[in-house]
Amino acid sequence: MEPSIDEQRFGELLEESDDLQSDAMKTAHRDLDAYVEAAQEAKFEQAREKTTWLTPSRLVAAGVAGAGLAAFGASSAFAADGPTDVMALQTAAGIENLAVFTYKTALSLPFIGGSTANGVVKAFAMKTMAQHSDHAAAFNAAAVKLGGKAQTATDPKYTPIVSAAVPTIKGALDVVGLAITLEDVAAQTYVKDVGLVSTADLRQLFASVAGVESQHKAILLAVQALLKGGAPQLIALPPAAAKLPAAAGKVGFPDAFYPTSMAAPVTEGAVK
Repeated sequence: MEPSIDEQRFGELLEESDDLQSDAMKTAHRDLDAYVEAAQEAKFEQAREKTTWLTPSRLVAAGVAGAGLAAFGASSAFAADGPTDVMALQTAAGIENLAVFTYKTALSLPFIGGSTANGVVKAFAMKTMAQHSDHAAAFNAAAVKLGGKAQTATDPKYTPIVSAAVPTIKGALDVVGLAITLEDVAAQTYVKDVGLVSTADLRQLFASVAGVESQHKAILLAVQALLKGGAPQLIALPPAAAKLPAAAGKVGFPDAFYPTSMAAPVTEGAVK
């Protein structure tokens, strides 16, 4: 029999998670806006430089071929990496859409979103679903501003995995386990994207969101361990450190360096 959850204590944990989400979204919108502005300025500068080079005097002095090479040589690094950036944003949106789909599906189950559901588990699923919806909207907004299309579908690789897992959910432990997988996929993808995108603003965005997702995973791992250990009363912020098992200090951080083996390639969720 699955141990019951201390609703008051888990509620405190949920409130803390919501605070982290609020702070993260402020940073995300700022970084996305800065990135889009920088990208648009780069495109404008590229066009201006191209126009400057293609004047009659320069064409006569350097020749048509030379002027064309000079114009493209003056282009910013963003021009070469812009498509990668857009695809990374679209793929990130697809992962967030998958999280929304998963929680929405879970909430359709009677023991997660129905009359027999635990109130805290239901609140967790609803709030987390809303947070991932915010993330998807932010990534899609940036992709559209850069001339790309919004990604409205779910991630094609992990959707079948989630679809197979959802029917097996029987209680809070199953929800937490699936949530850990989703947060891990998102965090690993964004960690990898930090080294693939072209601007400091976008790297900062993915790094900050990866940090939030990894924090969520760490919290969920701790909750999972306490539920499995039959000690749901220890789920609290701040925790009763003296009462926690020795493993509590490391269970939420199983890796010295965050892995990327489950990271989605930037092309995985790209919209053509």
